[in-house]
Amino acid sequence: MLGSDYRVVGPAEEYLEYLRVQKASPNTVKSYGRALALWWQYLDVFGLAWDAVTLEDFGGFLTWLRTGDGPAMAAIEPGRSRFEESTVAVRLRAVLSLYTYHQLNGVDVGRDLYRITHGRGGNYKPLLEHIARRKGRRRSVIRARRPRAAAPPTLTPRQIHLICDACASWGDEAREWQGSVRNRLLWALLAESGLRLGEALGLQHRDWHTGRGDTPFIEVVAREHPHEVGAKSGYRRLYVSDEVDRLYGEYVWQLCEAGADLVTDDFDASYVFVNLEREPRFAPWKPDSVYDLVDRLRRDLAGQMPAGWTPHWFRHSHATALLLSGVPMHVVSRRLGHADVQTTMNTYAHVTEDAELRAVADWTKLTASWRAALDAEPIGPC
Repeated sequence: MLGSDYRVVGPAEEYLEYLRVQKASPNTVKSYGRALALWWQYLDVFGLAWDAVTLEDFGGFLTWLRTGDGPAMAAIEPGRSRFEESTVAVRLRAVLSLYTYHQLNGVDVGRDLYRITHGRGGNYKPLLEHIARRKGRRRSVIRARRPRAAAPPTLTPRQIHLICDACASWGDEAREWQGSVRNRLLWALLAESGLRLGEALGLQHRDWHTGRGDTPFIEVVAREHPHEVGAKSGYRRLYVSDEVDRLYGEYVWQLCEAGADLVTDDFDASYVFVNLEREPRFAPWKPDSVYDLVDRLRRDLAGQMPAGWTPHWFRHSHATALLLSGVPMHVVSRRLGHADVQTTMNTYAHVTEDAELRAVADWTKLTASWRAALDAEPIGPC
């Protein structure tokens, strides 16, 4: 990360390197890097030293993120914010984390950014509230407004089918697949398993257990990956359909026909999704290459798909379908690999709420069942 003088910003780069060493997600490091770049831009604009800021300066940072106004400018009327409030909150959290890191390393910064509070507002009390009440909780003094999370975007079954068919389709006359089976397998797997893109790209052939009279399944295993992708939440086993398993078998046959099994000493330990056209051939597929595919599919399917769909929409679609079909929340949480079922509840609360509302929507039918029950009861003396 470079400052306005084109020199490395030492405090920021040191913290980002700490995140890399701690095996933080590359996307997390990028997000924090963007936030710190904005912070140092703010410091430059207002002539502030990073290790001599006050609480007022952090409040000014939030205002600057929203308005972009410099020290010599004051807006008369409120305008449209430069960033969504959720983005502002993420940027602030990254900056606070930077100061927490340097404070723990002995730098005299960030002392007034947190306070210890006792007790908890509202009626809800967690299981270990009695312990937290004695020790207190560490809370940030500076906060950004966090709007209620919107419903995560999803794809309809028809849209998922369109994406898969745009990659490869079965030719009845030729009796073979036309197009890229690899690409179709990726989308079919994401839709059916709810995997994150990084988890799918981190799969090796030994993780895929094809069906032999029983249900096929894949194993999500945490391991090092050349492109720093993989299992975000540890090991789990996911069962898949025979259809996806057959598509995987077709893909493996095509790989062997192309000689992928001859360029490695251990084909089982090689990655499922690999380069087929670009060099180095049969090397692990990069997330950037997947997004190049997404861009192409967006153009090819323009008008038939939401304009900004991403691979993560398949995960949301999978979870939504499971919940609408009545699968218990804790089972969906385990399948998605969430560390806490509360994460699943917070993300997909609207799904269960909608299902409950639909269940009581037909008031006439509901009360008719009561009437039938009452009519069946014998009428005794009052």
